Amino acid sequence: MLVGALTRQAQAAGGFAAVLAKGDATAGAVLVILAERGQKSSVLERLLQPEGRYLWQDIGQSAQDEAQLNALIERRRKYDPDLWVVELDIPNGERFAAEMNSMT
Repeated sequence: MLVGALTRQAQAAGGFAAVLAKGDATAGAVLVILAERGQKSSVLERLLQPEGRYLWQDIGQSAQDEAQLNALIERRRKYDPDLWVVELDIPNGERFAAEMNSMT
């Protein structure tokens, strides 16, 4: 459901989304790779905060190094096969990332 909402939100903002890896339909964690005009900029993960709310946070992984990004995804999916990986190519990715927190 969350991946579908992100996809629709990206399309409504003039971008597009690609699901790179499907996870569990109801309980999978989600990584989002943000890009603008094909240039990947950051990797976000939806993390549970101490107060019980989920927030999207940049995990500090460079999205521009394709080999490192693929290695990260492979490691994470090995540990968590329910992980969803979604790439959003969206204008003004930083603003979109901030708005993602209001959707959760």
